[in-house]
Amino acid sequence: MQIDAGMGQVVVADKYKRTYFLSGVALYRLGRMGMKHVSVGAGGVWGSSHANKVYKYVAGDFSLAKGLSMYQVDAGGDGQIVGVGSGSYNTYCLKEKTALDYCGRGTLSWSYLSRKMMYYSCGSKWGCWGVDKRYRIWVTKNISPTNCRTSGWRAVSGPRMKMIEVSSDGKVFGVTTTGKIYQRAGITNRCRQGTRWLYVPMCMPVRHVSYDLCNLWIVTTSGLIMKCSH
Repeated sequence: MQIDAGMGQVVVADKYKRTYFLSGVALYRLGRMGMKHVSVGAGGVWGSSHANKVYKYVAGDFSLAKGLSMYQVDAGGDGQIVGVGSGSYNTYCLKEKTALDYCGRGTLSWSYLSRKMMYYSCGSKWGCWGVDKRYRIWVTKNISPTNCRTSGWRAVSGPRMKMIEVSSDGKVFGVTTTGKIYQRAGITNRCRQGTRWLYVPMCMPVRHVSYDLCNLWIVTTSGLIMKCSH
């Protein structure tokens, strides 16, 4: 089970291959095609199916985006879409104009980002973060939505992470291999990598997190969805 929040919206992919959006306190089906990973942001709603095919939400349903297969996609950047290639774990980027204009026709051309990741997430403010296959944490200072060029990668010391998410306002939350949540503190324009990790106590192990507009959304390993506001 997985959750993603962005642009005031919340989307969920459950263990039964069904996809939902949140309205009020209720979840409603999002399209007919189920996703194993779904993401919402400035570039629209995108997902990766259980067969690692990429889809974009177009006209009330998910439309197959022909091109590369992706294990995970993220729409939280400044219009661009990033993804992790299935099998290879190579990271890719879809330019902002291509992502916004795509309406389900043609084949998408992804730009290779020269780094292998297991999970990758971008924010519209202060760059992108990722976790590699050895559970190490990486950050890239900038990524251009127009041409997908990055400013290079930098390793960030910290606990072993299985996933990491960046919000539109630059806040970074990660989940460790043991299901604990940490927030990266000290992130500024001059110090994109931040300065320290802050432990976020929870009453049970966590599978996935996402943050948007003062709300931290959590999926526990038992399948519960929780919201923490501040």
